[in-house]
Amino acid sequence: MNAVTPFKPDPKYTQLAEDEAVNRAKKALEAKGIEVFVVDSAAEAKAKVLELIPEGAEVMTNASKTLDDTGISAAINESGKFDALRPKLMAIFGDPNKKREQRKLAAAPDYSLGSVAAVTEDGNILIASASGSQLGQYTYAAGQVIWVVGTHKVVRDIAEAQQRLHEHVFPLENERALAAYGKNSALLKVLTIHGERPGRLTLILMREHVGF
Repeated sequence: MNAVTPFKPDPKYTQLAEDEAVNRAKKALEAKGIEVFVVDSAAEAKAKVLELIPEGAEVMTNASKTLDDTGISAAINESGKFDALRPKLMAIFGDPNKKREQRKLAAAPDYSLGSVAAVTEDGNILIASASGSQLGQYTYAAGQVIWVVGTHKVVRDIAEAQQRLHEHVFPLENERALAAYGKNSALLKVLTIHGERPGRLTLILMREHVGF
């Protein structure tokens, strides 16, 4: 059987955004009710997340290469300092008799953590999912949402965000899914967030290439 040729990302999707672009995105997002922190590294992003979440809080870490690679997933799920929902979910995942319990467990956490596909300079956030399990949390159900995002995901506008999703994020996620699960991913649900009432959504932009 022939080996699958690894996907080679276009460098334009992996380069960190210039400070001017990051500042424009930050200003636009904050004008739309989304709190933004800009940090220099994955370590600083992790520290900021842990600063924002009180010990003992109920937290869902949604599937995210960024959360995994920054060590945030492990800090939440393995430290014993939080009421971590993902380990509880994975303990019953795949059990056909516990589908309803799985949905309820993931539906409305007090804190929801994840990443996004793209952030636009005019203040929009693009998120894609195969299952959609995290999208309800992000739009309404979670008490607080925190996204951790490398500045290589900052793009000019929605058109470029969609282009980045289809040409870069999905091929890499599909490659990851094949390696991890032996099956293709699927780009089934795409959410665009244009703003929020202040106090619920937080975006941590890090000047380090982590995640897709």
